[in-house]
Amino acid sequence: MPARYKKHTAAPEETVSILQFVFEIAGTVLAGFVVLLLVMTFFVRQVTVDGSSMADTLHDDERLLVSCCDYHPVCGDIVIVTHGSDLDEAIVKRVIAVGGQTLDIDFSTGEVIVDGVLLKENYIRGTTRALSTGIQFPMTIPQGYVFVMGDNREHSLDSRSEKVGLIPEENIIGKAIFRWYPIDKIGSL
Repeated sequence: MPARYKKHTAAPEETVSILQFVFEIAGTVLAGFVVLLLVMTFFVRQVTVDGSSMADTLHDDERLLVSCCDYHPVCGDIVIVTHGSDLDEAIVKRVIAVGGQTLDIDFSTGEVIVDGVLLKENYIRGTTRALSTGIQFPMTIPQGYVFVMGDNREHSLDSRSEKVGLIPEENIIGKAIFRWYPIDKIGSL
């Protein structure tokens, strides 16, 4: 048989290098998956907004990334919290005051005052009104607790209510840092 019609068979080295390549790709994908799983377990979590209590800042079904590593609450942060037997699901709210601060709310005007300074809340919707008679203002937030409210003040169950009340810092899952869904609203918070 002439040389030009010889049947080409793969050399054993070629077969081994193809298998090595496949195993290397599989190993890289597996390692990436493990790293992503560790990051999503210990450092960043994904949360879905449920309800309208944070409108117009956040809306129902939006997806957020939450930083949950070594977080210390700061006024103005959007946080995800769990609290008490009345709340089965985590809620998304804004930190209004932290431990040691004095909070006053004038329900006749809707003004929120922290340590004698009127908050400039250009993010709120509606008027800040009372949700219960059991919580009295002004109040000093105890160390280790935060006072939270939704941005949609007329439709938010938050620290103004005895059902939620003050949130212990250990019940804060983390700070919302990034909105990744819907696509047209992607960005940091």
